[in-house]
Amino acid sequence: MKVIIVDDNDMTRELMNALLVQMGHQVLGEADNGNDAAVLFKDLRPDLVLLDLIMPGKTGLEVLKEIRGIDPAAKVIMVTAVQQDKITQDLLGKGAIAVLNKPFSYSEFEQVMKKFA
Repeated sequence: MKVIIVDDNDMTRELMNALLVQMGHQVLGEADNGNDAAVLFKDLRPDLVLLDLIMPGKTGLEVLKEIRGIDPAAKVIMVTAVQQDKITQDLLGKGAIAVLNKPFSYSEFEQVMKKFA
């Protein structure tokens, strides 16, 4: 599966990249802010987006709406340290296919990827 990673934390991006490659996925690109995320999606047309919720520039929710506007069938997994049921339900209601809470373990990451990838 072809994936892009959008997260403002370098270590989180590196970790997700390494896990994805280990699982046999291809990382097409990365962005460290919300402003670059939709452009990256539009240019690369990945199968899946791993998208942080809180970042500089546009928020993950704003980017999610933009991506879904470009491609209503886009697969977006939100990755967030904000663990609240209301926010999770809101993200799922706005088109995210899953919410992965930070910090996550390898098995949690793998489980979400196997379920939706």
